[in-house]
Amino acid sequence: MAPQVSSSSPARLIATLAGIGLVPIAPGTLASVVALPFAWMLLWFGGATAMALSLLAAIAVGTWACDAYAQISGSSDPSECVVDELAGQWLACAFAPLSLSGFAVAFVLFRLFDIVKPWPVSAAERLSGGSGIMADDLVAGAIAGAIVAGASALGLV
Repeated sequence: MAPQVSSSSPARLIATLAGIGLVPIAPGTLASVVALPFAWMLLWFGGATAMALSLLAAIAVGTWACDAYAQISGSSDPSECVVDELAGQWLACAFAPLSLSGFAVAFVLFRLFDIVKPWPVSAAERLSGGSGIMADDLVAGAIAGAIVAGASALGLV
């Protein structure tokens, strides 16, 4: 049996996004939904610079938290770690137009690539520790972001 992780552990609070990852049904999707209004606010109020800085902070802190949580929990990729969904969703939204349709497409594509895990998402998942937990979602977010940016440039979203 894996050791219990204290509910007040900073790593647990960050890795699970304050407990969202402990929801029994679709915690990753819920974390992605929760990430959307924050991405919107970052882009609306701070533009690309605020989004980029926030994304870098989420990646750095998320990688640390996921690594620490995985070590403490005894699992290489605990399903309750959902800060990676926040980072991946933010990356997808960073390339989306600031519109409901743009964010909807970014959300759907990110979730699709995160769930299906086509190459190179599946390859990124093979990294170890917190980097591996975060990497597949970041690659899924980058692919989703590239597609939504292309669709936006073509006037489709």
